[in-house]
Amino acid sequence: MIEVTSPVTAAQWTPSESDIAAARITDFTRFVEQRFGIDAPDYQALWEWSVDDIAGFWWAVWEYFDLGTIPAEVVTGNGMPGARWFPGAQLNYVDQVVRHARTDRPAIIAISEDTPPRELSWTEMLSRTAVLARSLRKLGVRPGDRVVGYLPNIPEAVIAFLAAASIGAIWSACGQDYTATAALDRLGQLEPTVLITADGYRYGGKAHDKRDEIASLRAGLTSLRGTIVVSRLGFEVPDALDWDDATEALDPQAAVLETTAVEFEHPLWVLYSSGTTGKPKGIVHGHGGVLLEHLKAIALQSDIGAEDTFFWYTSPSWMMWNFQVAGLLVGATIVCYDGSPAYSAPDALWAMAARIEATVLGTSPGYVLACEKAGAFPSVAHDLSALRLIGITGAALPASSSLWLRDHVGAHIPVASISGGTDVVSAFIGGARTVPVWPGELSAPYLGVALDAWDESGRPVRNTVGELVITKPMPSMPVKFWNDPDGSRYRAAYFDMFPGTWRHGDWITRTDHGSIIVHGRSDSTLNRNGIRMGSADIYQAVEALPEIAEALVLGVEQPDGGYWMPLFVVLPAGQELTDALKHRITATIRAEVSARHVPDEIIQAPGIPHTRTGKKLEVPLKRLLQGADPTTVVDPTAVDSPELLAWYASRRPQPAMK
Repeated sequence: MIEVTSPVTAAQWTPSESDIAAARITDFTRFVEQRFGIDAPDYQALWEWSVDDIAGFWWAVWEYFDLGTIPAEVVTGNGMPGARWFPGAQLNYVDQVVRHARTDRPAIIAISEDTPPRELSWTEMLSRTAVLARSLRKLGVRPGDRVVGYLPNIPEAVIAFLAAASIGAIWSACGQDYTATAALDRLGQLEPTVLITADGYRYGGKAHDKRDEIASLRAGLTSLRGTIVVSRLGFEVPDALDWDDATEALDPQAAVLETTAVEFEHPLWVLYSSGTTGKPKGIVHGHGGVLLEHLKAIALQSDIGAEDTFFWYTSPSWMMWNFQVAGLLVGATIVCYDGSPAYSAPDALWAMAARIEATVLGTSPGYVLACEKAGAFPSVAHDLSALRLIGITGAALPASSSLWLRDHVGAHIPVASISGGTDVVSAFIGGARTVPVWPGELSAPYLGVALDAWDESGRPVRNTVGELVITKPMPSMPVKFWNDPDGSRYRAAYFDMFPGTWRHGDWITRTDHGSIIVHGRSDSTLNRNGIRMGSADIYQAVEALPEIAEALVLGVEQPDGGYWMPLFVVLPAGQELTDALKHRITATIRAEVSARHVPDEIIQAPGIPHTRTGKKLEVPLKRLLQGADPTTVVDPTAVDSPELLAWYASRRPQPAMK
């Protein structure tokens, strides 16, 4: 283990007395103190109570947000996995959206690269949701059926999700940057009843016609009873229902949204693992667990409310899309943007935030670093006076980038760097309006998250790198994995290393002042610009080429906040890696997986080492490329070709000369 100290001891932002007084979490604290007779003078005390008494805490969240009659029991079977939350409760996620409908602010602001921002009222959003729900019922959709989206980040995706959820159907989606093959690997598992898609999208100044991909996707989804198409580029898709025909009310009564009450654990959506070791795992979350977790995360941790405009740069493929939709649960205006964050200038995202007067803006460390390198100065170039919170996720935010945000965006704006995952569709660690921000660190564990850092023996560690573990259940932990009837894959994903304790796959350090330093993944998931990707998708495309014997892709977080994604390829004996072959590899990945999966560098390797059971050594080799000591990374006797380790260690990037 390595002794770790905080890289910067001084806080870059400290809450003022007025911040603390006005924070929603302060109001919640008073509520808890009155109801439970506890004393919680600061965030640390509140967090300790929330994990010591998880039943009391989640009861308080339910009651504070007035979600209806509370069942007799909050949680049964406190073990993991196996805990059941609020047995007997009947609810629907969409009801919490409907109750916040209003006329004085839009529900959604839509932004695209080629048109001005467009506002969608709450009335229009809910009216189209109601009519679409009726259209889905006419197509035979019933509670428990699957409705899937192959869509860019547009308001229609939000409406499609709300319509499916309102009738108890299960939603799942992929962004259109995925090819049909990659989308089928995910959506095809669900045997969906209806596909909702768009004819294409614009990104980076180019129109992307997706009609061929849609045709391939429809051919592969043999269970479909209908397809609904949003016209973005003006193309026609044969034998499909037009979006406007499926969502426009012919009479006022048709625009009244009727929801179906479901059990607390009734599936709301299916998200996907990255697909590192095979087909992506379908992760199922329930209505009630998501509702409680997102109310906590949005309102209490992020302090987002009815006067906010919440803009997170994301895609329907990524859990942050689901997280941003949760802004509707508290009456906030959310923002949908389906273009590039750097079109037509490196600081384009900041320009958009200024134009729509975003109060909360979320992005990735990679985008922040790109702005740094481009010499951007957002607070000078744009009016960001409305902005009061910057959210960061997707990777660890380096201290240097955090300080750049302070100096170039605003010292008065807290930076809420968060870390969690698709697994719980939320964060384990992040910020709060009442907690300081330290550069290079995440301010605190979220309420209700019994987080710790353990060594390999399962012992808690401080100021030392350990595995991120969760020692008590959370309502938004998966209800199950799709097509995992005995739960074996679910247990293997989180509970094999420490039975009864959730091991997440991140390396973290808990500091003496309560913050968390995240060092990156302890597994092999790729994570570029905040978008999680699977190596298996790349292997499937590249290793099908006749010139490639085997391939290995790694995602390497660098000390300056950069992210290096090299692809190592093994060629048949006597062959060399030419520029023409590199171009073919790149073109294949772009065509069969997505442009986001294209590596930064393609390198010919003498071979690829495996475990004795045949698994590629992705995690150990990643650590070698980050400069770790080879003797501490892997036991050579457990490797089929240990002589290759030295070769990979020699490939690590060298620091630039100053």
